Amino acid sequence: MKKQTQHKPTRGKFSLLRQLCNLIPNHLVPHLARTHAVEKKSRTFLPWSHVVSLIYAQLTHALSLNDVCDALRLHAGPLSAIRGATPPSKNALSHANRERNPKMAEALFWTMLEHLQQLHPGFGARRRPKFAFRFKRLIHVVDSTTIQLVARCLDWAKHRRRKAAAKCHVRLNLQTFLPRFALVDTAGEHDNLRAHELCAGVQAGEIVIFDKAYVDFTHLADLAMREVFWVTRAKDNLQSRVVRKLQHGREGNILRDDLIQLTGPARHAYPVELRRVVALVEVDGELREMVFLTNNLTWSAQTIADLYRCRWSIEVFFKELKQTLQLADFLGHNASAVRWQVWTALLVYLLLRFCAFLSQWGHSFTRLFTLLRSALWQKLDLRSLLERYGTAGGGGHFLGTPAQAYLPGLT
Repeated sequence: MKKQTQHKPTRGKFSLLRQLCNLIPNHLVPHLARTHAVEKKSRTFLPWSHVVSLIYAQLTHALSLNDVCDALRLHAGPLSAIRGATPPSKNALSHANRERNPKMAEALFWTMLEHLQQLHPGFGARRRPKFAFRFKRLIHVVDSTTIQLVARCLDWAKHRRRKAAAKCHVRLNLQTFLPRFALVDTAGEHDNLRAHELCAGVQAGEIVIFDKAYVDFTHLADLAMREVFWVTRAKDNLQSRVVRKLQHGREGNILRDDLIQLTGPARHAYPVELRRVVALVEVDGELREMVFLTNNLTWSAQTIADLYRCRWSIEVFFKELKQTLQLADFLGHNASAVRWQVWTALLVYLLLRFCAFLSQWGHSFTRLFTLLRSALWQKLDLRSLLERYGTAGGGGHFLGTPAQAYLPGLT
């Protein structure tokens, strides 16, 4: 029996790290450094070297400043080939994270997102969730995730008596699974205080879904005035009265479907009628009763419940971000250093998603990350490597239909 030939990835001229960094246009980082006055504060450690160092820290799960600096110094030769990047000293990297404006990292992420989508208009397209297949309009999901920090070192991020935390608010495009708005702030403020900023870019006719933590009836009234459809959960202390019953008796998992009018102080903020749907939703294998609110009066009650189920997609996004990239150990303790690291994590996520798109990667995001991390300094063709281990190049799976796979002679 012949042994199956194992095809190795194609050798390349550049390291995998260099190929990832080359996705960033040459002029972009210097331009943003001038725009945000970062260039004035950089002498020997240039902004480009700073960005490359933080990207490397994300890809290798670096635990400390010494971890980053020692590793880059050992690879100073291959590092210099990445547009002349230089390894930093511990003090230089610490000072850059502390003193340089993190707005530059934020602008770099959004500019790269726009650049990659213009370069390949199909980037980000993926199969829609099965509950949202009937909608051609954009669906946005809003939520936040808490990033635990070290309390004794971070007075600016006091969250509890003995805890400190930062919070990342995200508005995710459900069709592309890419963020359309993100905000990094302390975790001390309530989520609904950021609702206006998160939904400022949502256009008329689009749908936005968020948890009850973002319920602010002044904000909901503003969305309704802008002709934006929204779906959320009702708080337990909601004060309202039923105006008209849209459903009599239970229908499947839908227990009630009513047109309601708010009472109490909330009525002044939202004086018009809205819709309340009470449904049984499966959570961890058990049916749980949930109450949903929406300003759409024409959708079926099941559609409203299904739309809210789509909100769990953003939890998958946060899981990929927090459990794969380096958002557990931080290289600095002040607000600027934390923001630099969070925005760089989002940038690395974007670059990896783009590589997965080009190579038709069919495995998990975690496997993509670990594969690249294991060969970061090797000179392999990035696309060939991902096609070899993904689905585009076979990877041990049949490429044809079952008939073609098992019946010889078919073409």
